[in-house]
Amino acid sequence: MTYLAPRQGLFAIILLVSFCLQTLLLVISTDQQLSKSRALKGEQMVAQLIDEARLSLENKDRVSLSVIANRYTSEQDVTRILIKDNKDDILVPVGNAPMQQGDTIRQIATNGDAVIGSVALTLKDVSKGEIIAMQWPFVIGTMLLHLLLWLIYGYLARPTKEQISALSRNIQDLYREQYNQGDQRGYSRDLERRTTGSPADGSPSDSQMAGLAAKSETAGNASQARPFNVHNEVNEYLRTQQNQSSSDETGSHVATPADNVEEDSVSVTRSDLQSGHHTSKLSATRAVDSVRVQIVFHDEFNMLERLAPAQRLPYLALCTQLLNQAVTELLKQPLLLGVSATNEARFEDDGASVVLKADNSHAKVALAGVMLAKLYLMLNKIIHDKHIELSRFALPAKAGVSDEAQSEPMTHLLESIGKKEQLLILLPTAGLKQISNHVQVHSIMRPTTVYERECAIFDGGNDSMIQRLADVRNAVLMIEDEDESAT
Repeated sequence: MTYLAPRQGLFAIILLVSFCLQTLLLVISTDQQLSKSRALKGEQMVAQLIDEARLSLENKDRVSLSVIANRYTSEQDVTRILIKDNKDDILVPVGNAPMQQGDTIRQIATNGDAVIGSVALTLKDVSKGEIIAMQWPFVIGTMLLHLLLWLIYGYLARPTKEQISALSRNIQDLYREQYNQGDQRGYSRDLERRTTGSPADGSPSDSQMAGLAAKSETAGNASQARPFNVHNEVNEYLRTQQNQSSSDETGSHVATPADNVEEDSVSVTRSDLQSGHHTSKLSATRAVDSVRVQIVFHDEFNMLERLAPAQRLPYLALCTQLLNQAVTELLKQPLLLGVSATNEARFEDDGASVVLKADNSHAKVALAGVMLAKLYLMLNKIIHDKHIELSRFALPAKAGVSDEAQSEPMTHLLESIGKKEQLLILLPTAGLKQISNHVQVHSIMRPTTVYERECAIFDGGNDSMIQRLADVRNAVLMIEDEDESAT
């Protein structure tokens, strides 16, 4: 494979600037030379004209003066000749000076000591285009020379195979070093956790601990022999745990069915296994009695931290008021009968959360959480656009809905993959069934963790739900307008 020379485009820009500067200097120097030569030529022509027209000028013979002046205006550089008498009255104006201006040479005509008149001769300005046309061999030659230099650079400065191989080795060494550090830290934590366990709790045997210790000591050398592969390591770990689970049914370590090992290992990363997440958090059969709605600001540049308290606190108070009014108005809907809020939301720098619970088995608490999150995003969109229109501070928001068991993973998901005006949903099967007839969701593309695989993104709702949300939004905004008018 042929590689281009490094920064070949930058070198082309440098050559283009060099060519332009050379052309400019050529035009300036040629212009100065032509101006000097034409000035000398103009002075000679004026002196010669005075000598020829001295007798006619004394007699004020306009015809003779016109004939003499016309011979000089036939010169290419002369644009106008003006002959005046001793009283400064114009005798003969010849030429087209109003169309072509230039340098004017004036000289007084004398006969002995007596002044008999004056002659003014105007020379045409030197055109830059004429200069370039005159010097076209130099301009084209310079352009070809610069183009040749660019081609030579592109050929000679290409990286050789040795340089490419050295660069590839440096990149691989850096890659191995980074993953070697992470691999050693992971095995150290795993070894420490296993050392504190007991055989009755399903911890590995002494031989397995010795093997794990040996693996942690040789992790650096092994990573240099082959690239670190997360999926292979996870598969090996899961197979070990599965074998132990078949021999000891009372063990409490991680176990997956044999037919789902490969599928789960694609999504589970080493960090998920080492962080001690339990399978109960991912149980699809868990009941949904309460949900937590988390709303955070999409603040990419940490503008809220830099904002003065005199501006930040009123803005947070406005967001808090909007959220509480949205909760109050939304729970009045007959569709959400039996759902109540257990806390009063309050916005801080890291956002706000609302916990909704079901008072009976028929209450659709999961649907209430999704509707509340979407309602606040609609309200925040209006407030954000209005503030920006008035040149005031405002931030877009993003929201997440989950049950209490998965509230912490939802917080991490909002930080890692949450986008502006996006609604993430992390609910068990029972919660997804509640919202299935009202909203549409889609999965995350290329998930890297279990929670990203289980998480869904709000993709829209049916007409009746969107209409309900629009009505509640208008009701909240009317309350807000009434409060502002009252104050």
